[in-house]
Amino acid sequence: MDVRNCKSCGRLFNVLGRERICPACQKALEDKFVEVKTYLREHPNSSVEQTAIDNDVTVKQIKQWVREERLVLSDATVAGIVCENCGRPICTGRFCDECKSNVANELMNAIDRPKKPEPKKPVHDRDRMRFLQN
Repeated sequence: MDVRNCKSCGRLFNVLGRERICPACQKALEDKFVEVKTYLREHPNSSVEQTAIDNDVTVKQIKQWVREERLVLSDATVAGIVCENCGRPICTGRFCDECKSNVANELMNAIDRPKKPEPKKPVHDRDRMRFLQN
């Protein structure tokens, strides 16, 4: 059993997996996420900074939720969140749609696909009558 200090509040807690904050802080963070999500539904064109101020959340936390694809922003250019590969503005995730498809294609090409063996000629072909062509 591993015991660590919570990154948020500093209290000791038992670590079961790779979590960095205690269960109480995780619940509070999840409640904030629900608040932000409902706020964005009601105010779809609000900026990330305004959303952070109105909901008492850091801009970094909102950007993390966007990177995790838990939130989708309506305007990509205002948020300052860009594709990690090409640098284009995006609304959610880590990569733009084009880079996602390129990575997926590269992974599919990297996988060794089993080659189909050529069908063997039946053994009874040698027993057939053959004709000479003129």
